[in-house]
Amino acid sequence: MKRYDVIVIGSGAAGMIAAIKAAREKKRVLLLEKLSKLGSKLKATGGGRCNLTNTLGNEDFMAKFGRNGRFMQDALNLFGHKELIEFFNDIGVKTHAPDGFRVFPVGHDSQTVLFALQNELEHLHVEVRTSQKVIEILSEDLQIKGVKSRSDIYFSPNVIIATGGLGYPVLGAEGDGYALASSLGHKTTELYPAMMPLTTKEKWTNNCRADTLAKVELRVDLKKYKNLKALGDLIFTKNGIRGPVVLDFAREITPILSKLGEVPIVANFTKGMNEDEILRHFKNESVKDPDSTIEQNLLSILPSSVIHELCRLADVDPSMRFNKTEGKNRARLIKILAATPLTVNGHEGFKTAMITRGGISLKEIDPRTMQSRLVKGLYFCGEVIDIDGPCGGYNLQWSFSSGYLAGSLLS
Repeated sequence: MKRYDVIVIGSGAAGMIAAIKAAREKKRVLLLEKLSKLGSKLKATGGGRCNLTNTLGNEDFMAKFGRNGRFMQDALNLFGHKELIEFFNDIGVKTHAPDGFRVFPVGHDSQTVLFALQNELEHLHVEVRTSQKVIEILSEDLQIKGVKSRSDIYFSPNVIIATGGLGYPVLGAEGDGYALASSLGHKTTELYPAMMPLTTKEKWTNNCRADTLAKVELRVDLKKYKNLKALGDLIFTKNGIRGPVVLDFAREITPILSKLGEVPIVANFTKGMNEDEILRHFKNESVKDPDSTIEQNLLSILPSSVIHELCRLADVDPSMRFNKTEGKNRARLIKILAATPLTVNGHEGFKTAMITRGGISLKEIDPRTMQSRLVKGLYFCGEVIDIDGPCGGYNLQWSFSSGYLAGSLLS
């Protein structure tokens, strides 16, 4: 009979570090992965650059996760960004923060992270079995007994579910963990795709695909959701928008989109300039060169392709001088420059979603240990839990922190 102290299901960031921590605590550990290789999603993280974490303090870090952020306190106190950086340094992965905020492996190659974690698993004699899809968690009298895969049964009083969410099904995401947890009485909140490009009803974005805009602010143009906004770089696509600001914004948009079908938003492409500041900019440019056109006035702020599209929306000729343009048209242009209207009407779902919004209910998990409040010996970590954050190393840090805490088996 195959008996272990701990069985970890899933070999993402959370699962591998949970297995490593448990093995360091002198536990006999089995790591099960349904794919043929470990860490497929970790390898693809951040376009392969692997933004491991960031330098925010724990309080500010938790605030970025919204109302569920406080749940993370114990995990972060045990294993925050400083401890994570030290951990990787100890297993041979040097890190740096080139912008003073986001932390990457030196070389910006996720393969170095994956190799180091695999080497540590081997060094600690963690038994790793791939191509092992777990189909059932065995329990008796609300106590974990082991797991059943398609080909075998493994026994253990402790099982850690680290199966991730539904994002990137091509990398193995099928929501296995939700079904396994449900079979033991756990509830899963509604699940939404997050961190992916958005499509818009407006098609003029197709004419701006050559340009990337920095410091774009997006916000929902609905009274009920007026506080939902994001700031960052934006890239235009054939059918809409993408880029870091869109990835962050998408996690706020998808639940609303599922209810309403489409969501009106406004974008500020002028690096946060308001209407008064835009008007002053036109006046200052006109003083510098009285014969300058609207397009020439705006080239220091926006690319030509975007200028032409926004002028078209305002029914303004970009080759005209600003002070020679009809007053109502000038006012409309300034309003559009400060708050460009767009209508989000879709996305590609979990196919391109980097993370999942929603997951195993936090009410049923003890944040001090990551153990189930319903079944003794059942633990959760990473994306399978109802916690998700923005771009910038937040979600990977949470995976590592929660996995480390779960692997500590502090109950």
